[in-house]
Amino acid sequence: MATLSFEKALEDLEKIVEKLEKGGFSLSESLALFEKGVKLARFLREELEKAEKKVEILLKDEKGEVKEKPFELGKEEAAPSEEKKEEEEEEESSDSGKDEESPEPEKDEDLPF
Repeated sequence: MATLSFEKALEDLEKIVEKLEKGGFSLSESLALFEKGVKLARFLREELEKAEKKVEILLKDEKGEVKEKPFELGKEEAAPSEEKKEEEEEEESSDSGKDEESPEPEKDEDLPF
């Protein structure tokens, strides 16, 4: 896949996803498509990581220190980062253990029947 461009790999992955969503394939065909999709996704992730490292190198100042600037995406392009996802999961798990914030169970006289 080294000769495959990022754009072509992304296009191929999108086509595979569409095919799998439509269905109509045998189990072995579906597995083959899924396997190819996973390989493409890994390739794309590696390419993005390489690009991120290049950007980081370009952002280093004369002292070799990276001046981090958040990359602003438009609202429709923004996706939650892994850190935000992890923070949300931690908040949810810590909230589930708190009894004092749990709503009180309904009493029988509150039920409409």
